[in-house]
Amino acid sequence: MVDLTLSRLAGDQDSPTLLVVGPSLGTDVSLLWTRAAGCLRDVEVVGWDLPGHGRSAPTTSYAIADLADAVRARTADLAHGRPATYAGVSLGGAVGFVLATRPGPFGAVTTLASAPRLGEPAGWHERAAVVRASGTAAMVEASAGRWFAPGFLDHDPATGAVHLEALREVDDESYALACEALAGFDERATLSTVAVPLFVVAGEHDPVVTPDQARAAAAAVPGARFEVLPGVAHLPPAEAPGATADLLTTQLLQEPT
Repeated sequence: MVDLTLSRLAGDQDSPTLLVVGPSLGTDVSLLWTRAAGCLRDVEVVGWDLPGHGRSAPTTSYAIADLADAVRARTADLAHGRPATYAGVSLGGAVGFVLATRPGPFGAVTTLASAPRLGEPAGWHERAAVVRASGTAAMVEASAGRWFAPGFLDHDPATGAVHLEALREVDDESYALACEALAGFDERATLSTVAVPLFVVAGEHDPVVTPDQARAAAAAVPGARFEVLPGVAHLPPAEAPGATADLLTTQLLQEPT
């Protein structure tokens, strides 16, 4: 099983509800989620970092399903009988689509800026090769354009700088391995078997997973909710932490199935 490092971002083990949050490729989960987590009440928020990102150590190759297995196992240890929900961004959302079909401890799942298939395999293999050759610094300029809505870096340059610097610090091989995991990820055939309430959230300006792509994913899941978060692109918890927390609050109130 993949060894993931967890970080408590808000609340404590006495909080009545547990929310586990997942990162996007190239991000540090604490930087990505802490402000949104701080807007939630009566919730313990725990984040996990991708291998070689944030606090997690590098590892060998893995699949997105392996990350889901690790998140599921760690959450079972943390829940202690409490209701647990999951929310993940982009790659973390890909984990969410797997968890939604085999939920284990999770009573509801939210995916943000994600889809049951992300990009094309050839593109991910190409990106892995670039990072192995030139490091994650080679991804900074393109990521700035993907991650943030037009004008965001002008009015909040500090937030942008923090996330882009965290990208530079990601272990190069770990980033490449995550790209290869995404190349092999495709949960489209499993959407009809989603077993818990699913909430699919799209960023209005997301060029990676457009609102139409996210809407199509939600439409394939009986009973799934869908919403577009205005004014954001690919990192909703960083761009609009309060609005992200408001959306998650509605999912936290879902009754477990």
